[in-house]
Amino acid sequence: MGRLAVVALLVSALAGGPAAAQDATQLVQQGRALINQGKHDEAERLLRQAYQINPRSLEAVLALGVVLDLKGQYAEAHTFLQQAVDVAPRGQQRNQALANLALSYVFQGDIAQALRHLVSVREQQLADGDVTGAAASARTIGRILLETGDAAGGRKWYELGYEEWKPKPDAPESELLLWELRWRHMRARVSAREGRIDEARQLLGEFEALMAKRGRQDEDNAIYRWVAGYVAFYAKDYARAIAELAQGNLNDPFILHMMGMAYDAQGNTANAREYYQRTIESNVHTLNNALVRPKARARLAELR
Repeated sequence: MGRLAVVALLVSALAGGPAAAQDATQLVQQGRALINQGKHDEAERLLRQAYQINPRSLEAVLALGVVLDLKGQYAEAHTFLQQAVDVAPRGQQRNQALANLALSYVFQGDIAQALRHLVSVREQQLADGDVTGAAASARTIGRILLETGDAAGGRKWYELGYEEWKPKPDAPESELLLWELRWRHMRARVSAREGRIDEARQLLGEFEALMAKRGRQDEDNAIYRWVAGYVAFYAKDYARAIAELAQGNLNDPFILHMMGMAYDAQGNTANAREYYQRTIESNVHTLNNALVRPKARARLAELR
């Protein structure tokens, strides 16, 4: 953005009113586009301008939190995301802002704080009668616990979330099959993390049978490769883990990180570095990225 354009925006900010709000919105849109391109410094500059124009812009503070998380500036990210919680109207928007704050703590590795905020989100969802949202929050808590080493806690919360999400017996077959598929996906990963590899492999076989029953949909194949690679990795069959994961979604930072770990475990440092680097180049503000980005960054620094 040129110097004259910035001056014009600041003049509009001083004038206040709808024009200033519109200018801030445009800056946020431009900032988010730059985040997607991996241009984090440029995105941060534009988003700070948007914040100066309208400090109570929910979109601006959320986007600032996102870019600061991706830059590893977690303390300041928390500050902006807490502001998002403060300015968001009660209900779904506030719950989403609080979930983003929890995600920021996952990026930082402060799991206790992340879980505290997610439990608050779930309690509000239950109070609002949003059973589907509460079930999703429970599954998110389960996933975080599982991937940070608490397999027993992960199983407890995962199973709670799946039971709450379970369709009624008279639901369409497509819904029932999807639930059964995802249930086995979860249980196979939990069993693998708990060291019960035979059970994990049995569940993987059941997953394949359900895939066939559903007509082998493309989305099923993608998550099959994830769980097959996951089970193989924790069975220490690194060659198979790499083969399965390589056929999965290589835009997913979690998959990229598992590829890096599998190559690392084989002693293939060059490939491990490549996949760790690809992991940290991901620009998505998601749980999958939050769980692995700091680990990939730390391991990459050790391998250099």
